[in-house]
Amino acid sequence: MEKLEAPAGLIARDALAVVDGGCLYYNGYPTPITGMKEGEKQLVSMGAYICIFPDKLYYNTQNPSDYGSMEAYFDYEGQLEYIMCDIEGKEYPQASFGNLAPESAVNGDFWVDTENGSLNQFDAGSSMWVTIDSVYTKLRFTTLGQLPAAFSKYDGVEIEGAAFASLNGAKIIQAVGGSETEPDYIVLAGEPLENRTESEAKLSVKRTVPDMDYVCQCHNRLWGCFYGNNGKENLNELYASALGDFKNWNQFMGLSTDSWRASVGSDGVWTGAVSFLGSPIFFKEDRIHSIGVSSVGAHQVGERVCPGVQRGSHKSLAVINEILFYKAPSQVCAYQGGFPEKISAPLGDERYHDAVACGLGGKYYISMCDAKGECNLFVYDCEKGIWMREDGLKADFFATVDDELYCISGKDMYAMLGSRGEREKHVDWQCESGLLSCSEPDKKYISRISLRAAMEQGSRLELFIEYDSAGTWERAGQVQLLKAGTAQLPLRLRRCDHFRLKLCGRGDIKLLSLTREECRG
Repeated sequence: MEKLEAPAGLIARDALAVVDGGCLYYNGYPTPITGMKEGEKQLVSMGAYICIFPDKLYYNTQNPSDYGSMEAYFDYEGQLEYIMCDIEGKEYPQASFGNLAPESAVNGDFWVDTENGSLNQFDAGSSMWVTIDSVYTKLRFTTLGQLPAAFSKYDGVEIEGAAFASLNGAKIIQAVGGSETEPDYIVLAGEPLENRTESEAKLSVKRTVPDMDYVCQCHNRLWGCFYGNNGKENLNELYASALGDFKNWNQFMGLSTDSWRASVGSDGVWTGAVSFLGSPIFFKEDRIHSIGVSSVGAHQVGERVCPGVQRGSHKSLAVINEILFYKAPSQVCAYQGGFPEKISAPLGDERYHDAVACGLGGKYYISMCDAKGECNLFVYDCEKGIWMREDGLKADFFATVDDELYCISGKDMYAMLGSRGEREKHVDWQCESGLLSCSEPDKKYISRISLRAAMEQGSRLELFIEYDSAGTWERAGQVQLLKAGTAQLPLRLRRCDHFRLKLCGRGDIKLLSLTREECRG
């Protein structure tokens, strides 16, 4: 067991990454990601990066110097130059203006047709003025390298304060450059059609990431969902970042690699998100929305009305052997892409909530609270279809690394399978059988049963029996070994219609056989 200060998030990569006390720790060491606000974090892995929401931070596990905010804000006050240029930032020479073309020109001269507002270049080979369809503007600053450090080529940004209306609003940075010794600049699509210098300009450049309820990674993108008011309008939307770029959520250039967003018509808050069978899957309590990812960017949103993830149980999602398990409002479900299957009937009619789960070794570990607020850790064996209750552990986070299951509960982190820390000794356990019939054809009945078990040193085994569903367990015998070995526990039954057995033990015990003797009469 390891003591933590204020755990807020956990994810498994090659090593554990933990958010504790506002700092991200990776493989047990603190990272430069510090000062995070209080509250639970979603940690999402994308390549070598760990992305942290809702703080919108990132950390490169392979290059610790690569970290920071996904968003970027740049506010500038001072001299600002607007220069006509091409898409790469090559500046055009000063153009002539008029509603008629100049009478004399040499190859490469520029002319602005003031009548229709177009930029033209003279081609001496054809002796014609050729209209330049796309005109770009270089915005040149003096920021000592701050601007190119914050933004990259093809960033989708919001511009405010530009002297020309065509340069304001949602734009794509076509080129960016500069340094501490050279003027900084960005190139934007727009047509000022004249060079201009402002001595007291005020300009802001922003690259933003939308607020999202849940986020997952699929097909080299981050995908997210949001339901509610973002401060401007009510939204019920799905989002995707640009391909391979978790910083850009507003990159719209008409390419298959663009960012993506779509409004959803179904009502209700989002309750979870996961990547499953090559698709991002988003949940509400009463339906599943799956996104068909398209190679050309025409992603499609599908909808299936069925039990979804229970609100507050988004951490119950776990994929085991190509099956997705999760906690629905009134059941635990197994989902394979069709209609979810209920698997929690053996747990009875108790209503559980606030489920946290993880999969390891073909088993689904799920911690959830009942109506009284008491917590239970259940384990579902996916191969055998058997449920087991382990104890009353309340898990806040699960993660698996190197065949070990890690759990954070409160301020404690446990290695559940014992690879770290001190292993528990002589764990108490119990199991119950189903109804066993006593009567057989030809008036045969069971007169005696015998259990044979292999037991470790210091272990104890007790046997209880319930006759005819009376509701009372009668103690039928006990065996305890001072040294490891096998033991026999016989039991003579009284005449009854049916019975149940309960085994209670302490320590490692393996039931080798259960035999019964039949009598006639």
